Amino acid sequence: MLDIYPSGPGEMAVWIIAESGERLRLSDRFYPKIYASGAAADLSRLEEQLMTVDSVVRWRYVEKCADFMDNRKSRVLEITVTDHRGIPHVARQLQGFGESIRLRNVDVPDAQSYLYDRGIFPLAFLEVDAQGNRLAYRLLDSVESVDYRTPPLKIMSLRVVVAAERKVPSFKDPIGSIVLECDGECTVIDGGDEGEKILRMIEAVGEKDPDIILTDGGDAFLFPYLARRALENGVLNKLAMGRERVPLRAEKRRGTTFFSYGRVCYKAPTHRLYGRIHVDEANTFIYSACGLDGLIEVARTCRVPLHKAARASIGSIMSSLQLYQATKDGILIPWKKGEPENFKSGRELIVADRGGYVFEPSLGIHDGVTEVDFSSMYPTLMAKRNISAETVLCKCCPDSKLRVPELGYNICEKREGIVPRSLKMTLEKRVAYKRLRDDAKDPESRRVYDRRQKALKWILVTCFGYLGYRNARFGRVDAHIAVCAFARDALLRTVRIAEERGFEVVHGIVDSLWLKKEGASPRECSELCEAVYGETGVRLSVEGRYRWIVFLPSRMHAAVPVLNRYYGVFESGKIKVRGIEAVRRDTPPLIRNAQREMISVLAKASDSEAFTEKIPESIEVLRGCAEKLRRGEIDIRDLIIAKQLSMRPDRYAHDVFQAIAAKQLTREGVDVSGGQTVRYVVTDADNSRPMERVRVAELIDSETQFDVEEYSEMLILAGANILSPFGYDEQKLKRQIVHGMRQTTLNL
Repeated sequence: MLDIYPSGPGEMAVWIIAESGERLRLSDRFYPKIYASGAAADLSRLEEQLMTVDSVVRWRYVEKCADFMDNRKSRVLEITVTDHRGIPHVARQLQGFGESIRLRNVDVPDAQSYLYDRGIFPLAFLEVDAQGNRLAYRLLDSVESVDYRTPPLKIMSLRVVVAAERKVPSFKDPIGSIVLECDGECTVIDGGDEGEKILRMIEAVGEKDPDIILTDGGDAFLFPYLARRALENGVLNKLAMGRERVPLRAEKRRGTTFFSYGRVCYKAPTHRLYGRIHVDEANTFIYSACGLDGLIEVARTCRVPLHKAARASIGSIMSSLQLYQATKDGILIPWKKGEPENFKSGRELIVADRGGYVFEPSLGIHDGVTEVDFSSMYPTLMAKRNISAETVLCKCCPDSKLRVPELGYNICEKREGIVPRSLKMTLEKRVAYKRLRDDAKDPESRRVYDRRQKALKWILVTCFGYLGYRNARFGRVDAHIAVCAFARDALLRTVRIAEERGFEVVHGIVDSLWLKKEGASPRECSELCEAVYGETGVRLSVEGRYRWIVFLPSRMHAAVPVLNRYYGVFESGKIKVRGIEAVRRDTPPLIRNAQREMISVLAKASDSEAFTEKIPESIEVLRGCAEKLRRGEIDIRDLIIAKQLSMRPDRYAHDVFQAIAAKQLTREGVDVSGGQTVRYVVTDADNSRPMERVRVAELIDSETQFDVEEYSEMLILAGANILSPFGYDEQKLKRQIVHGMRQTTLNL
């Protein structure tokens, strides 16, 4: 099953890839349902109201668990609606009709509701019996499978070259050429007028008949641009890129800016291709991080249509897993969450609201350190300790023997929570994929299994975060706090076991430890992991043993360690870096590559003594880059800085570089919102005219100059950030580099 969507009132369109290779469109009658719970008298009055609502097909009483916190079935009213699009209107009409009335399953996404009801999932292998406008499914697949086959999907990439009059393309600019790549063939459409180009593109898409169309910026610019050009040329009604003959819409829609995990994010509006899957590589997380294999895996596991999984947040995808579990168990889904945090005194808050446990790193370089990591620590604890909103501090088991460490919260012994039930399969699948990856003989299989397990990792990570999210259907702060308490307990137990076996803790952060023991053998480390698993129930594995590792201090305070800033080289030769310019997305390529090259030079050292001897050679790398800057031998694209906007450019109170760059785009007619990333080059950092300080990447030309001093300072700072524990601050590095450059000049 490739694609699914509502095609009309009471009807779902289902696209099937037949074993013959044919792509078939089938229709299935499907009426969504919402539920109302409350006192019998209020429900009786509600029945009378339903007779006047046109969108309601029928209603009846059923036994369901209306409140997942109580887990008791009650008599509720099941209301069948003609169309998902009418549910919000029906809900508004019924809301508040009786003091005790509570509506459920109101905002479950349409296609997901259908998948839950039919017990199927995207890319499932199944038999379909089509009888008129009804479909009967026989599932020949399992969502738990780790060795499933996917049909050969035909993928096409689409790119449009805009004949822009200005530096930044706009909807008013004509189409220069259209490039289509599919099955190793490249088709360039560059002849004729605009209307002919668009029609030839539609014809080419129809002939190749791809299942997936890849674009770069299709949601934000490409598809709205094509629709506007088609409108201008009178062919908009023919601009149907999907298998359904539904034209793209010409109006320009704004995306959404939202706040998530401490960051402002931006999501472009979706452009749907019915019967095909549109993947916008600039508007997708899972596809970018885990490829098509990871995208298919989360779509199958969480029962989310491919087109939605390609652009939804990882939290939305994960939530579908819990919604399905609730539906399967006969538990109704809350419409508006109403589970507040239990009242806590100031003393209780100090004990409870503490997050993960950390051991500050010992600054400087260390030899022979072994890094051990818990595998999916938080989700594993949630599953094994039965932690869910309805199980922590449950009313049915006040004397439960299952208690949260430090806090003493009781955990339910009579039922398993929705969150643990939904997690177990995902945890088991990820372990299986990692095992298959490690045992695979061919590189392609290893790649596929690794992408699948990485995709599931994001599902598991997000599941913990959603426990404390105020809008999560099955979340609750008290459950989130309980997981953190169990995690602290597990880490402290692990430290105790490690120290009893002669290991010294050099650093520890939430679910990872860096341990040192003179002459520790691989077997000792393996036995430590087994002992910890037996004690905590969470798997501990060896990430690797370092030849050397350097823990770095704060940039502001040289004596203060930072939890996640370090670099080192494993005995295998693999380099690991965290928290410095080499891995930051906002670092210009020149600075990033210089720091990486410095670390690569240092990585040749076998221990800390050899490391010290390599420092002068690494400084030479920095000096070489500084000399190229001075001589103007740097490609200006290697100086581009990428920064994310926290708000719209006109709302910035100060002329920070990213705000200036965004304002330059606005002048060019580009709509810029908070959460979007702007790219720019620093041209004159101290210019009295703010707009001259930087040049946004889209406006860079052959005349654009860069600020040599500013980028030299960045280089020196990057060098000092990794060498500061060895006495090389910015001033010392600057003196050495400048002196070395003068010495080179004299030699010449």
